[in-house]
Amino acid sequence: MATLDLDLGERGYPIHIDAGLLDKPELLTRHIPDKTALVVSNTTVAPLYLARVTSALDEAGIRYATTILPDGEQYKTLEVLNQVFTGLLENRFGRDVCLIALGGGVVGDMCGFAAASYQRGVGFIQIPTTLLAQVDSSVGGKTGVNHPLGKNMIGAFHQPRCVIIDTDTLNTLEDRQLNAGLAEIIKYGLIIDRPFFGWLEEHIDALRRRDKQALAYAIERSCAIKADVVAADEREKGQRALLNLGHTFGHAIETATGYGAWLHGEAVGCGMVMAASLSNRLGWLDDESLERSRDLIQRAGLPVAPPPEMTARQFRDLMAVDKKVQQGALRLVLLRQIGEALVTSEFDDSQLQAELEARLAASG
Repeated sequence: MATLDLDLGERGYPIHIDAGLLDKPELLTRHIPDKTALVVSNTTVAPLYLARVTSALDEAGIRYATTILPDGEQYKTLEVLNQVFTGLLENRFGRDVCLIALGGGVVGDMCGFAAASYQRGVGFIQIPTTLLAQVDSSVGGKTGVNHPLGKNMIGAFHQPRCVIIDTDTLNTLEDRQLNAGLAEIIKYGLIIDRPFFGWLEEHIDALRRRDKQALAYAIERSCAIKADVVAADEREKGQRALLNLGHTFGHAIETATGYGAWLHGEAVGCGMVMAASLSNRLGWLDDESLERSRDLIQRAGLPVAPPPEMTARQFRDLMAVDKKVQQGALRLVLLRQIGEALVTSEFDDSQLQAELEARLAASG
């Protein structure tokens, strides 16, 4: 078992990565000292893995209840989140309760936000079951829900007590969901780790075949990069914003098309191509690096062109509702080279407009 430690002082926590971790109940129960828990899952994951989690709780004598949410990004709302609060209150759980997020990024984000909010903050544990959640959303303490006008605009920073990544859960993951997770893995190579990007170029086919060794390395390396970034900038005042490469474009796509039409990783993959292309247009990223970036994202089974029904104006309006906007100025994560990213508002707006129009014309 690989164990990474996210160093946040007293709020630091371990990230355990290995196959079969759901069959090691002590990893979970040692983080529930007060013996009460609410397990939050969804209608897809619960039939597959809930019994193994509740068996561990039974074995440890932990009083628990379960809340099963509908599955899908379109349900990542305040209205559905209220089901978690109802489960907590109906079972009369107090401030000593620990929430357990068993599922993908939607479950993890919503469960974490409930934990941050319930009685002004209780503990929670992440057990991510999708590749995207394992390499990204389960680590770092970002929690929240969507609003019709913007993705993830309502939420809180709230760190889990631990993250338990059982790589065997990927055996039941749909291919489309696996590909969506690859987008976030590729992101780490593009923004920080050029050698890792080269490794991904060599092993992307193995990852899509679910080669266990390749997946284990990619997950561990991704989590290690994210843990280092979060430890240096927990609340995204600087370096952590680099983790949003492609997200400003991608969130606009998700919001415009209706949450769930494009998976988050699909939108981010396309968004990274758009960010790389704009970087090239600005004279920063060279032609070869742009082609390598686009090629790897395409080989991962991800879209590289935005929805043709979108307009440049629609992109601009939705991108203006972004957490990186400061004093009315849009900031984007762009690339100087593979392995080196920056967050900047210092770009020619006409170039952004030209890039949006060019990408949309090509997709049409």
